[in-house]
Amino acid sequence: MREIVLDTETTGLDPKTGDRIVEIGCVELVNHIPSGEAFHEYMNPERSMPQEAYRVHGLSDDFLADKPKFEAIAERFLAFIKGARLVIHNASFDIGFLNAELTRLNHDPIPMHQVVDTLDLARRKHPGAQNNLDALCNRYGIDSSHRDKHGALLDADLLAHVYIELIGGRQSALDLDSTKAVAGRARTSQSSAGRPTPLEQRLSPDDLERHRSFVEGLGEAPVWAHFDREIASDGAK
Repeated sequence: MREIVLDTETTGLDPKTGDRIVEIGCVELVNHIPSGEAFHEYMNPERSMPQEAYRVHGLSDDFLADKPKFEAIAERFLAFIKGARLVIHNASFDIGFLNAELTRLNHDPIPMHQVVDTLDLARRKHPGAQNNLDALCNRYGIDSSHRDKHGALLDADLLAHVYIELIGGRQSALDLDSTKAVAGRARTSQSSAGRPTPLEQRLSPDDLERHRSFVEGLGEAPVWAHFDREIASDGAK
């Protein structure tokens, strides 16, 4: 299963009043495991950056001046998320901005049934607790000390780890790996270590002789000849 953990940074809180996206960050998960694939773009919002928004993400007018407009990256963005479930924290916010940008370009909007909202997951799992990204990172022991400001790719990466914890995926994967490792060690131990005391031979000389006669009738170098030699060797011990 392919999922895209997504975050955006914007010039403000409401696309209906002219606020725009200035950064998109996406991290790919395959079967709840980070694949290493990501999508990241800064965008020129074609408007000035309010101080309130600048204090949140630190993206200035000068920094964004030479960045592409959303229309220049839209096709690559849509190709990256195509067919994947989107994982977003407070999804209505990001989807509202993305759909406003896509509508300007006459693209179909992203349907909410394609989206998992980790804020809803967190509220159901931890009712009454703080469930912003920093609080969730602290709760699950995820290092976010390098997050002095919001950043779409950084936040998407942190959210990917939080999401895996919210659904129990990392613990399940660890349990599975642990089980495989134990089973692997058990198989290795069983195959490499002999019994301290060999089992008593239960075949009589007549049994062995009848078996040899049967094997000789199977043609040249039958596989049973190997076991026949082992049986004879065990009988001689």
